[in-house]
Amino acid sequence: MKRLIAMTCAAALLGGAAMAHDFGFAGVLSKSNKQELPELTLSVGKPIADGPITLKSGMAYEIEIEADGTGELALEGSGFFRAIWVNEVVVNGLEIRPFGIHSLEFDEAGTMEIEFVAIKPGRYELKQPGSTGESQRVEIIIE
Repeated sequence: MKRLIAMTCAAALLGGAAMAHDFGFAGVLSKSNKQELPELTLSVGKPIADGPITLKSGMAYEIEIEADGTGELALEGSGFFRAIWVNEVVVNGLEIRPFGIHSLEFDEAGTMEIEFVAIKPGRYELKQPGSTGESQRVEIIIE
């Protein structure tokens, strides 16, 4: 009985907060809280993205990264990857649920999809390792 009363009190206390962000059964991963981002492209000598990407903390996102196979290309951005919670990475239909990511690499042409929740506000970047060109990086802002 005490446990039931405690659970009822906790539900009443959390009720207002839950109603403010009622995403439904799936929580923050529900469709009403998910947005698809513009695709990132990995290609020798071509820009990764058209411009900066702005995200909202607490929102779920899906981003597709496509490599055209013109070279062995990677993306690194440990600061960005530490500022998000990665739900899954999908490669060739295989779903991977990692604890964390440091970098991604494509040895040949292919597509990877990452589903994540933006967490920590700040300015981050994803870039091709060893590159210095502005087009070989993309700035990501989490508000």
